Amino acid sequence: MCRKRKSRAIFQTCIRTAKYLYKGGEIKIMQQGWLSNWLVKHEVVHRSLGFDHRGIETLQIKAEDWDSIAVILYVYGYNYLRSQCAYDVAPGGSLASVYHLTRIQYGIDNPEEVCIKVFAQKDNPRIPSVFWIWRSSDFQERESFDMVGISYDNHPRLKRILMPESWIGWPLRKDYITPNFYEIQDAH
Repeated sequence: MCRKRKSRAIFQTCIRTAKYLYKGGEIKIMQQGWLSNWLVKHEVVHRSLGFDHRGIETLQIKAEDWDSIAVILYVYGYNYLRSQCAYDVAPGGSLASVYHLTRIQYGIDNPEEVCIKVFAQKDNPRIPSVFWIWRSSDFQERESFDMVGISYDNHPRLKRILMPESWIGWPLRKDYITPNFYEIQDAH
């Protein structure tokens, strides 16, 4: 009887820590990391995207939950924003803002990393800025705004950084129409 209870508990634990995705007629098991398990425990809506080729956990977060999750990650020790980028998922689809966070501690050779993907709709792409948590997001969020058109709420200096202020559109969107004429300006 005791053995049966243990095997049932182990099975239930495995079910809780794995997602079964049905693709192409086969079942794939995607393990969840500690962050995904913690978010499930505290009933925060998210989607685990598994691990990348380097073993870094990747999560998809709703835009309205991003600022509170960012604070949680900072308090837990993710004190370094390694990079932030944005991309267009598909024509007519959504835009994604990707954050690579690192937990740097003294004496640790392999720091923990996590990748967070925040999606926004193309008709009103708004994501809370994390400038007030990680100052290194300043130029990176500005570049994402300039190239993809995601507006980062509460960013202190959100303006174009690469393109001229008079530029129309966002060059890295898949539905961007390239102008026929470019005016070349002399460098000063």
